Amino acid sequence: MKRIEIFDPAMCCSTGLCGTSINTELMRIAVVIETLKKHGITVVRHNLRDEPQLFVSNKTINDYLKKYGVESLPITLVDGEIVVSKIYPSTKQMSDWTGINLDFMPVK
Repeated sequence: MKRIEIFDPAMCCSTGLCGTSINTELMRIAVVIETLKKHGITVVRHNLRDEPQLFVSNKTINDYLKKYGVESLPITLVDGEIVVSKIYPSTKQMSDWTGINLDFMPVK
């Protein structure tokens, strides 16, 4: 099974439900991850605000951030390799990587 990790920028929450406006992209990725969890798939998210040391200690992430800066967040790793940066992975990508059919979910 593939290991998926998402390294988020510093933010107050990962759901997109905090503050006065709703971030639909954060809501979408949160729903995708919850759906995958219900199928036994683990997707780990790391928030720069809460786990800054992890961003430093992960050589792949640290090197990428040194080269491209924090503007490259979010960064998604699959089995330790960077597959997406600057945006969250699409629902189709998450489906392809995990083998879980997510076609029933809206794309946006």
